[in-house]
Amino acid sequence: MALNIQRLKRKDFENARKFAIEGMNLQLFTNNLFELYFYSKYFVFSELSQATHAYGAYWHGELAGVLLVNMKGQPKIFNFPIRARIVKMVMWLITHFYGELSDDYDQANAEMMDQYRLEHRPAGELSFFAVDPTILGQGIGTKLLKRLAKDEAGKLVYLYTDSGCTYPFYFHRGFKKKGQQEIELPTGADEPQPLTCFLLDKQL
Repeated sequence: MALNIQRLKRKDFENARKFAIEGMNLQLFTNNLFELYFYSKYFVFSELSQATHAYGAYWHGELAGVLLVNMKGQPKIFNFPIRARIVKMVMWLITHFYGELSDDYDQANAEMMDQYRLEHRPAGELSFFAVDPTILGQGIGTKLLKRLAKDEAGKLVYLYTDSGCTYPFYFHRGFKKKGQQEIELPTGADEPQPLTCFLLDKQL
């Protein structure tokens, strides 16, 4: 397979956004296409702005997967002065219209982290991880993780995930569950949707 792991190209940010909608199950937060577009835009650029590593997996020259990582004490690699203002505006809109949902999710993660930090001192966070949903079974995600392990060998990293994502993938690659919280997502007229939030870690 002609797969190359390199720094994510700016021209592929939009593809990363599209991968995240399905791969990170962002549609859990809204099923309105207009809202989903802006939420996914906010999500991707907020994580890009914090990234110290931005890996792109290129399969035959086309983007096939993305891994963003924020390692403590290392410089950020992207600067978005204009987009940063857009992110702040969208964040306000999300808080205003989806405060209950985002608060529950963020609170669950915060509680897991508070407990986790009592015994652990992670060096970084895997903040964004998505693969082209049309390309399956090619080992793209595994190769992205191996590249990170090569660059940051021996360091402890963590990530947040949930039962709406393909979280068993991480267990199969050596991540351990360090926290778990149960929440319910408001779904308008439907019954609230239960969701399990996880905090996982791994020594690279």
